[in-house]
Parts: sequence; structure tokens; C-alpha cells
Amino acid sequence: MTAHGFTLFDTAIGRCGIAWGGRGVAFVQLPEARDSETRARVLQRVPGAREAPPPPDVQRALDGIVALLRGEPSDLSAVALDMERVPPFHRRVYEVARTIPPGATLTYGDIAGRLGAPGSARAVGQALGRNPFPIVVPCHRVLAAGGRVGGFSANGGISTKLRLLAIEGAHAAGAPPAEGGDAGALGFDPDAAVAHVRASDTALARLIDAVGPFRMQLDRTSSLFLALAESIVYQQLTGKAAATIFARVRALFPRAHEGPTPEQILRAPDEKLRAAGLSQAKLLALRDLARRAADGELPTLAEARRMEDDELVERLTRVRGVGRWTVEMLLMFRLGRPDVLPVDDYGVRKGFAIAFGLGDLPARKELEAHGARWRPYRTVASWYLWRAVDTARSG
Repeated sequence: MTAHGFTLFDTAIGRCGIAWGGRGVAFVQLPEARDSETRARVLQRVPGAREAPPPPDVQRALDGIVALLRGEPSDLSAVALDMERVPPFHRRVYEVARTIPPGATLTYGDIAGRLGAPGSARAVGQALGRNPFPIVVPCHRVLAAGGRVGGFSANGGISTKLRLLAIEGAHAAGAPPAEGGDAGALGFDPDAAVAHVRASDTALARLIDAVGPFRMQLDRTSSLFLALAESIVYQQLTGKAAATIFARVRALFPRAHEGPTPEQILRAPDEKLRAAGLSQAKLLALRDLARRAADGELPTLAEARRMEDDELVERLTRVRGVGRWTVEMLLMFRLGRPDVLPVDDYGVRKGFAIAFGLGDLPARKELEAHGARWRPYRTVASWYLWRAVDTARSG
């Protein structure tokens, strides 16, 4: 029996696992809640594998997975896979799935048709549900009939599937292009911004040295409506709980990976949306957001890019359930604005207290006054203050 090795590696969605043998990659594991669980999953599927540095060909595959999950172009179609224990029909399904490029999708029925077995959509779904090579064999790019999201066996279920599709900017054939035409880009030079913040504040310089490079990830949500809808759902919930609820809301509608339209939200019965986990307050907020979007009161992403920060805050806080903090997060993480300092954010205030050795959280005016020295790159300073909290928790 060929000896197998494995390793865990960091990606934008968490620590994944990869195992290999003499024939190539034998197994890929998406992140579990803890490293120990990810490791246990790998060993369950590849018994006797030993943790070791990956050989060059596996390292190239690993690097390709990391790049893809970071939203970069990455072709994994040439990665060698160990298919020794994979049934013949499953192999054929995986071969077709590997032809789907990032940003595109097929349905189970499409794959069945390409196999010359148009009645085997259910068998295709079962094969993909047992896929031992997620990401390399991109089962997340395969949807159910009508563009519905279908199932996903990885930790997080359809939330994870939708996240992977969002990272790739996926769209189905014939779907309209993303509002504004891009996936989101920083509106400033990050290297120049970090250099400015470092030079303006010795305490922030120490924090930057401790944290390392600026790696703020931008949201790729395709419209302002979807970005605000997601923010409303996430309010006052843990990230995991909110992601689950928002995935359930999206899964109520066709083309779930593209997100619901305002018209779909307005037509959906209250009981259907509440059953997905929405509170009454969030349901009313989503309805108001959808009505304003449908009536043309909400700017498009292209229009938002031409608006000043304060103008956007004033315009969007008219929506029920949308406050200044929500718009500030949009300015930073969707529009890539350089000079946002969310002074009411607990994480920013806590990070400031940690970075400056304070016993108490700073008052709003204190944070505003000190933050003036970081202009015009207060977004970068804010990101590092959040990282100060993360570092303190893991220390």
C-alpha cells in the first residue's frame, strides 16, 4: 500500500487539509470548526497518513487552492488526483465538473447530459456529495435545477457553498452582470497607506509590526441591495449563526448563489422568511430595503462609488434597520474607501485600548481626536485595531 502524507494549510476560509500519495492528491478537507476536527477528518478518510511537508507537486496544488480561495485566477484542472478508489461513474462526473471554470456554474442535469445519461441527475448529485477532492473537483459550482443552490456536505453546508461561489463571483449562464461591473477594489494604495499610518503613530507602528501585512478582504456582493440585506441579517448575531440564516434566506429562491432580488423579497410570504430564521424586526427591515430598492431609492454600486462618504451615510440610513455603523462597514469592505473610522465599533475601541495600553475603552471624542493623525487612511488603522483584538484573544 502506498504511504500517504497530509498537511493542514491556511486559506481565506480557514485551515484546510490535503492528503497525498504516489498517484497524486488523495483527499482535500475543507475547514472544520477546529484544527483537531479537520485533522481527524483527514485521518478518517486516509487512515495511516502521516503529517509531513508536501512534495513539490502537492505544494503547487495547495498554492493554487489558496489563490483560488483568495479570489485570484487559479486553474486546478491539471492537479493529479488519486482516483484508485473512486467508482467509474464518479470519475466521469468529476472529470466534467473539473471543466467548469471559476465564476461559472452547471446544474446536475447539465452534467448528466454531458455524460450522455440525461436521466442521471440524482446520481450525479450523489457522486458530487461523496467528492473527496472539494475545490480541486469544484462541486460547489454545480447547482440544482432552476439554479437552486442544492446541497453541500462540507462544514457549514450551503453557507459554505454560497461563500465559495461568492469568492469566485459566480454567475449562471444568462445571468445579468454584477451591478457596477467589478468585484470590488481598494480605492487606495495599501502600501502607501500602511507607510503613512506607521509614520504618523509609534503605537500603531508597533501594532503593524506585530500583525504583519495589511490583508483586508473586500466583499464581492454583486449589488448594494444584497450588501445591505446581508448586513441587516448579521446584526447582533455571531458570524456563524448569521451566515446560516442568510444562506437559508437565499436558498428560498432560484439562483441562490446570486442572492435574492428586491422583488423576490417583496413577494415572499412573511411565514416563509420567518421560517428561515429572521426576527420580526429584521423581516420589516428587509421589506423596507427591498421596497426602496424596487422604487429606485437605493443607489447602484456605480452611483455609490461616485458619492461622498457622508452623502452615502445620509442616504442609506433612511432604510429601516440601517445605521451609521452598517454604512461604514459597506464603505470599507465593499467600496474600499480609505478613510473610514467607525468610532462606535466595539472592536475598534477595544483594539485602541490594547494598542495604547489603556485600562478602559476610549470615549468617542478621544478616538476621533487621536484618529485624525491617521487621515486619509483611517480604514487601514481601523483594520489593524481589529487585528489587535484578534491577537489578544489568541495569545
